[in-house]
Amino acid sequence: MKKICCVNDMPGVGKIALSAMIPILSAKGIDVASLPTALVSNTLDFGKFDILDTTDYMEKTVDIWHDLGFRFDCISTGFMVSPKQINIVERLINNQDTDNLLVVVDPIMGDEGKLYNGMTDNNVAIMRKLSSHADILIPNFTEACFLTNRFYSRDTLSQDEADKLIERVRQLGGKSVVITSTSVNGENCVIGYDHTKDENFKIGFELIDVRFPGTGDIFSAVLVSDVLNGESLYDATKHAMETVRIIIIDNLDKKEKFFGVDIERYISEGKL
Repeated sequence: MKKICCVNDMPGVGKIALSAMIPILSAKGIDVASLPTALVSNTLDFGKFDILDTTDYMEKTVDIWHDLGFRFDCISTGFMVSPKQINIVERLINNQDTDNLLVVVDPIMGDEGKLYNGMTDNNVAIMRKLSSHADILIPNFTEACFLTNRFYSRDTLSQDEADKLIERVRQLGGKSVVITSTSVNGENCVIGYDHTKDENFKIGFELIDVRFPGTGDIFSAVLVSDVLNGESLYDATKHAMETVRIIIIDNLDKKEKFFGVDIERYISEGKL
């Protein structure tokens, strides 16, 4: 059984971050440990929220895990609140002492051309630093733009521009890249680069004009679990896209969208 450490925030209300990823990864046969970067009262979409910084807890926990000899096959990171947390994650990575460690970074900062509520330029700088450690970096288009300072105002890119964006993201230091919520020549798609094959890829999708918090976390959890279970990055990305598409369509009529989707139901039905 593969072991993963998920470094992300834990919400009190809402199926996002650790609340979304832990049940999905567990259902996929992955042994999950969690390192909360913050306790969040509820999803930020509500507009009113409180965030408890858990940096001190993280620092003590990583030291204890090192003393106890805990080791992981994968470290997956999401929401970060301070530069000090990056240093802690770097120490966690270095403590693994293995060449086979998979580091996956989801630089959670924003969407739809803007940063999320409470996010600042400091968060962007934090994510640039963390991205250099990624074996797989998974920004959405907005996050890729903030990371690279390019294409902020663009609704769609040419193929050449898309390739340049991938290259600029790779220059942050990561190996493979998956950029979601992109448009190339008017086609909605996910674009990426697989360093194991040294090739770019593009997978088109039909845009469903609705937003649910946590779909990015679902995408990441499915992708990571597939890669850990031996799938190629392309196949894992395609499966994650299809999973999110099915869930969004199934929840179009849900009124309370800010809570996210009922992940446990999809697990029990064999859809996750």
